[in-house]
Order: sequence, then C-alpha cells, then structure tokens
Amino acid sequence: MKERKKIGVLVLSYGTPESLDQIEEYYTHIRHGRPPTPEQLEELKARYEAIVGGFFPLRRNTDKQVEGLQETLKREHADVDYVCYQGLKHARPYIEDGVEQMAKDGIREAVGVVLAPHYSTMSVGAYTKRAKETADKLGIAMTFVNEYHLHPKLLQALSERVEASLAAFPGGTARGDIRVIFSAHSLPEKILELGDPYQQQLLETAKAVADKAGVTNWQFAWQSAGQTATPWLGPDILDVLRTIRNEENVTSVLMCPIGFVSDHLEVLYDIDIECKSLAAELGMRLERTESLNTDPLYMETLSDVVHRQARSSGWV
Repeated sequence: MKERKKIGVLVLSYGTPESLDQIEEYYTHIRHGRPPTPEQLEELKARYEAIVGGFFPLRRNTDKQVEGLQETLKREHADVDYVCYQGLKHARPYIEDGVEQMAKDGIREAVGVVLAPHYSTMSVGAYTKRAKETADKLGIAMTFVNEYHLHPKLLQALSERVEASLAAFPGGTARGDIRVIFSAHSLPEKILELGDPYQQQLLETAKAVADKAGVTNWQFAWQSAGQTATPWLGPDILDVLRTIRNEENVTSVLMCPIGFVSDHLEVLYDIDIECKSLAAELGMRLERTESLNTDPLYMETLSDVVHRQARSSGWV
C-alpha cells in the first residue's frame, strides 16, 4: 500500500490572550515590545471583561477552527496526510513556534493559510513573511494561500447569514428599508499608495454577497481603527451610523463584518457593545450576522484552498 504524502498546514491568525493575566504581554507584543501605559492596559482589560466576564472563549474559537479544518481535510482529502499547526501573530504559539513544531515533527513541505479571506501586505503579507523566513531557516518548503475572498462556499456562507438575519427583523419591517453595512478592520491609509488590494477585495466580497442575497440597500464601513497619528481607512462605522440616522432617517441596520471569520474582540465589543449602544441612543435597531466560526462551508473553503495550493506546488 502506497504511503500517504505528509504535508503540514500552518493556520495563521492574529491571536488573542487566553486569560486576563496575559493581556499585558499580548498588548506589549502588539506594541513591538513597548509596554502599554496603565491607562491603555486598563482600557483593553475593560473591553475583554465586558464581553467575557473574566472567561476567555475567544482563543477557543480559533482552536476550534484549526480542529475543524483538520477534520475537513481528513474527510475531503483522505489520500493526503495533512497535519494542521497553529501560528499566531501576537500570542503563543507564535508563528515561529508553529513552524518549529513542524520541523520537529519531520514536516518538509507545508501550506500556510491565514484565517482572513482578504490580502493585505500589512496583515496576510506580514504573517506569511514571518512564516517563510522561519521555514527557510529550518529547511521546510512552504507555500501560501494569499486570498480566498471570492470562493463560492465562502460567499454562500456569508449570503446565507445575511438572508437569515434579514428575515429575523420584526414583521412589518420592509426588507428594502434595512441598511446592510459590510465592515472590516481598518488599516492605515498608506496601504492605498502601495497599491494594496485589501480595500478592493473587501468591496468585491461585499458586492458578491449582496448580489447573492438579493440586497440592494447596502454600503461599506470600516471599524476598529488603531489609535495612531497616521490616518486610517474610513469612514468609521460609528460615524456611518450617525450619518445614516441623521441624514437619511435609517432606523434598521444589519451589520455584516465580512473581514472577520470568528467571534473576537472586534465583533463582540466593537459591534455588539459599541455599535449597538450608539444605535440604541440614535433610536435604531441594529442586528449582526453570525460569525463564520466553524461553519462547514467555511471549513470546506479552507480545505479546498489548502489542497489547491499543495496541488499547484506539485506535492499532491
């Protein structure tokens, strides 16, 4: 019997602390080794406490996605021995840790995939650069999935969520009166000067999902911008809510954060607490589509792009 080809799969993501006592280390890593001020640390802790009450399910969301991908690869591509590893940008196991574990396990060929469908040099590009540098040092041939923002199964999963959420609005709410706002994490505006595809890919996903769900009343907004001196992509979602309420008298809003694939701080706090609080002040009803998390369609999307990447490298 022919032995199955063994290929590593490095699943990359931003990372999150596993408990409150890890927040300072996490925040310091984000700030390139500069510890946060006591005020900054307390503000971030307060955000986590507001959504989790001291218990951290956020890291588990990512762990489950890695487990879900492993199971899906095993089911859909049983002729290949895919072995999944996790690599986080700002928490343990760091990206380098994941690659080093591959090397210890004898992996010589690997595919990297980021839990973010849209490519940016500042996000996906930064993850893959770190992984490639470590893989090269350790003698692992590593190739990467750069984006999958228009994968049919991803679009299906997102459009099904939009349709289900629209149907959940109270009876008497005309579907055409509900403003659907697609959102993603803002990045510094300087990426536009570099010809970065991030903004364009997000708009392509938003349009494709809207078309598939039959939505015509939609727009795009940015969220969760960093507090830096340089300008970030806008308009910000909070400003958008004020504008559409005051200038267009929109009272029903559905948020679809297509830039995020699981329930993390930017979804559970920035949307579920901040946006909903502002919407209530403005007299608006605001709902949010469910995150993808381990939706089978999303797991199948990842499985497909990983296998395609391995095949294009001539490994399977």
